[in-house]
Amino acid sequence: MKLILNIIFLLISICASFAQEIRLTEFADLKQIYGEQMSSDYLLPMNELGVDFGYVLYESEVLIESEESVLNVENIRDFAAVYLGEVLQGTITDNQKQLRLKSKPGKYRLRLYVENIGRITYGPEILDNSKGVFGDIQLNGETVDNWTMIELNVRSCDVKQLKFGDFGKKTTPGFFKACFSTNRPRDKYLDISGWGMGEAWINGKYIGSFWEKEKQQSILVPATILKKGMNEIVVFELKNHQQKSLRFSCNPVFK
Repeated sequence: MKLILNIIFLLISICASFAQEIRLTEFADLKQIYGEQMSSDYLLPMNELGVDFGYVLYESEVLIESEESVLNVENIRDFAAVYLGEVLQGTITDNQKQLRLKSKPGKYRLRLYVENIGRITYGPEILDNSKGVFGDIQLNGETVDNWTMIELNVRSCDVKQLKFGDFGKKTTPGFFKACFSTNRPRDKYLDISGWGMGEAWINGKYIGSFWEKEKQQSILVPATILKKGMNEIVVFELKNHQQKSLRFSCNPVFK
């Protein structure tokens, strides 16, 4: 009986250590991983920007004349976080192409951080594999033009080379960093429920991507990339809605 109780206590202790909260303390600006830039009067899909996979920032200056405006996007593949200046307004997808913007009247930088989730491999659209934002974007019925499109080298960057500063009140997409300790490295899962869309690294090793729409809300962390003592985690997030912590789980996390 005593042996069983000891085993139960050990298992509880292990799971409790996996569930430790990781407080994010540092932030790195996306400008550090800007790639090729292109300007155009109209929107260009990722294909024409030389970007096969990953992320592109589309931005243009707009005039907001009322506290509520409506943004309509003709084509979005596959996902975009929409910002006015540094304020997240919401997201758009191929199934949700309209977004209501809320802001005081004035001039703003409209920013669409777009991610290409994958290529079409079957069906009638297989010959039309355009990704990104293309066609028209209209604000209150008026076409938005004069775009700057910037490749974001997220997956190819060396996160160890990024320059981090205090977390502060950053509200734009970027890289977030924290340190955590472990006494006995073993396989575990990074619980990313509550986050939006992005990528994660531990000790400089890429561990995977996440999206709030997916059923699974965790990423496997192999014991082989962990080390006894202090470890470092870096998370890239498109929807910076002031999430400030992560946690580990001993089991996969699902919705």
